Amino acid sequence: MTGPRLGFFSRLLEDAPAADRYRFALEQIEAADRAGFSSAWVAQHHFSRDEGGLPSPLVLLAAAAARTTRIRLGTAVLTLPIDDPVRAAEDASVLDAMSGGRVQLGVAPGGTPASFAAFGRDPSHRAELFADHLGVFRDALAGLGVRGTDSRIYPASDGLSARIWQATFGAAGAVRAASAGDGLMLSRTQEKPGGIPLHDAQLPIIEAYRGALDDGAAARVLASRTAVVVDSDRDRTQLIEASRAQLERTARSTVRIDPDGMSLDALVRATDTHVGTVDEVVESLSADRAIAASTDVSFQVHSLRADHETTLRSIELLAGVVAPHVGYGLTSDARAT
Repeated sequence: MTGPRLGFFSRLLEDAPAADRYRFALEQIEAADRAGFSSAWVAQHHFSRDEGGLPSPLVLLAAAAARTTRIRLGTAVLTLPIDDPVRAAEDASVLDAMSGGRVQLGVAPGGTPASFAAFGRDPSHRAELFADHLGVFRDALAGLGVRGTDSRIYPASDGLSARIWQATFGAAGAVRAASAGDGLMLSRTQEKPGGIPLHDAQLPIIEAYRGALDDGAAARVLASRTAVVVDSDRDRTQLIEASRAQLERTARSTVRIDPDGMSLDALVRATDTHVGTVDEVVESLSADRAIAASTDVSFQVHSLRADHETTLRSIELLAGVVAPHVGYGLTSDARAT
C-alpha cells in the first residue's frame, strides 16, 4: 500500500514581526516545494498574534503560488461562519487560476468563539452558520450560481468544489464530510480521553468517514502532526527544553492532564510530538496508525519553539530522509542532501 502524501503546515508563530512571519512562511513553503512535499497548508486566525496572526490565508497562498511550481496550496482552515462565502469562493477561484489548479480548501466552524463578535456573528450559532455558508460556498464553486440570484462567480471554478476538506474532532462531523464527498481533516489538537495515543482517538473517526463514503468515492484523509527532525541529540534536548511551556499548554488542552513535574520526554510522549534525529522520528511516526490510515499527512513545528532555520532543516530531513523510510509520497524524486 502506498503511504500518505507528505505535507507541510505553518501556523506562523515565530517570535517576529508580521512581515517576517509571512516571509518565513513563504520561504518554508518554497523549500517544501523544492524538496518534493505534496502539499502546504496555512491556518487562519483573526486578531490574535499568539494564535498565528494570519487572517487572510488566500492572500499569503497567492504569494506562495508565484514562488512555487508543484506543491498543492491549502487552507487549514477557512472559518466559514464568519467569512462571506461568496467572496471566499471568488478569492479561491482566482487563486486556483493563478496557481494552475493547485488549491485545496479546508473549512471548519471555527475554534475561537471570541473572534465572532467583530463580524457580527453569534458563536452559539456557528454550527448552523457553517452549514449555511458551506452550502453557498459549495454551490458558487460548483458553478450553480449565488443563491437567490442569477450571478455566477468569475472566473469559473475548475473543479474546486471537489477539493473541499472539512475539519472535525468527531465521528458525526466525519460522516457529514463523507456524505458531502469532502475530504476529512484531523488535528494534532484532538482531545485524547484518558491520555490515549492520538491515533487511538482518531482511528474511529477515520473509520466512520470511510464507512459513510458513497460506493466508489475516493477517501481523502489528512492527519496533522507536530514533527521536527534535527541533526543531533543535543539539538533535540535544546529544542524541547525551550518548548516546555508550549508542551505543557498542549498537555492541558488536549490530554487534560496536569503536566507539573512531568519530565520533558514524558511531555513529548503525552502530546504525540515527533521530535528528534532521523531514527527517532522514523520510529515514532511508524507507530502512528492513524497516519497509516490517512491519504495525506501534514507536519508542523508547533508546539515546539523551532526557529526558521530549524524548520527549514526539518523540511529537508523530512522529505529527503524520513519520507523514504516510512513510505510517504513525494511529488517527485527530489531529495534533500
